[in-house]
Formats: sequence, structure tokens, C-alpha cells
Amino acid sequence: MDYKNLEELIEVIRRLRAPDGCPWDREQTHSSLRPNMIEEAYEAVDAIDDNDMPHLREELGDVLLQVLLHSQIAKEEGAFDIEDVAKELKDKLIHRHPHVFGNAHITTADGVVDAWDRLKAEEKKHRKSAMDGISRSQAALISAQKISKKAVKTGFEWPNEESLYDCIYSEFEEFKQAEKEGDKAHMEEEFGDILFATVNLARWNKIDAEQALLKANKKFEMRFRKMEELAVKPLNEYSFEEFDNLWKQAKSEIAKCNKV
Repeated sequence: MDYKNLEELIEVIRRLRAPDGCPWDREQTHSSLRPNMIEEAYEAVDAIDDNDMPHLREELGDVLLQVLLHSQIAKEEGAFDIEDVAKELKDKLIHRHPHVFGNAHITTADGVVDAWDRLKAEEKKHRKSAMDGISRSQAALISAQKISKKAVKTGFEWPNEESLYDCIYSEFEEFKQAEKEGDKAHMEEEFGDILFATVNLARWNKIDAEQALLKANKKFEMRFRKMEELAVKPLNEYSFEEFDNLWKQAKSEIAKCNKV
């Protein structure tokens, strides 16, 4: 397989970072590029959600650019280079897929995940807590899901779904009590508990809470835009009842379009 373009791309990045290269690229550091890494990853996810392959190809290139820039900066600092990154990833993938590259016999996706987690734990023996390894920079819902899954692996789990519902209902009651007290700090705490409990409900049902909320956001935005199209006067002049009817009309119109 020919990797000519990849090799040339690595050389382009090196050239951009050279003393006579691009002033902007030469000024960049791991810290200054941090927002770009997050932004490019999200843009790639948007392309996946839109099933837009040309756009995904472009955005994956932008993600790769971040990987190559960080690797080049690290090389200049004497820490590592892109070859080290590739080798470490290759070795990790081979080690965590013994059913492909070794003699292990695993035939189900769940079995693969269990083996991956077990092998990962063996590699990370220095970790003292089940909570170690959770990114502090990821979205709160994603973090909540990961925290919950890690806790469950230790056996810390609700005995059944009904007990989980009881927990959720109790968190709402505690929020109501904090609201009656007018204690904003307590309200914030209890609201966080509501969100965390509902994330566990999603996990219990094998639903990705982050993706579920993203879809809900998209659905609401789509319906609101349709409301704006259907409105016969400024929205701020609508009563609650009029808003409700307009919302239902928008929902119906979108449903009709989706059936066509």
C-alpha cells in the first residue's frame, strides 16, 4: 500500500514549523492548539451525523492535522514523534485484540469489550481508583456516563430498574424542597443529581445520553424553526395557548415532510 500522500503531509507539517516556515504555525503550542482539537473532532462528528462523506473526509483531514501538529511539536521538544504515536497505538491494538492477533477465542461484541477492559486494567495497574482515567475535559454527560459505568464494574449498581426510577423521583422531590427553601446552591446540587440519575437510566437501557440529548436539541431546533416559518405575527406576541398550537402545527408539518 502506498502512503506517499501521508509521508508528504508529514513533511508539509515539518516545513510549516521550520524556522523559515509559517509564522502562525511556528507559534503554536500544545496548549494553544487545544481548542482546535476539540472543535475539529466535533465538526467531524457533525459530518458523521449528516452522513456527508465528502465533508467527513475533509474533517478527518482537519483532525489528522491536529495529530500531526502535536506530534511535530513534541518531536521538536524531544518528547516523541508521529512514528512513536503510531507504534504505541499499533502495539495497544494488537495487545487488546488477542482474538485477532493471538489465540484467544471471542465471538461476541460484549466479549470483546470485556476483554478490552480487562487488558486495559492490566496495563493501567498504577491507577488507584476505579474513577481514575476519566477525562476532565469531556462533555459533562459523557463524563457522567463514564463515571457511572466505572462504578457499575465494581458492583455498585441498582438492584433493578424500578429502584433507579425511585432514585430519580426522590431527586426531583429534593430539588422541589431546595426550591421552596430558595437555596440556589442547594438547587444546583439537586439538579445535578437529577441529571446524573437520568444518565444512569440511559445507561441501564443502553442509550447514549449524549447522543440522545444532541438528537433532542436538533429536533427542538427544527420544530422551532418551523414555528417561525408558520407564525403569522412576531412570536413574542403569542400567548401560551397560541404557542402550544403553533408547536403542534410545526410538529405535524415536519412529520408530513418526513413521510414524503
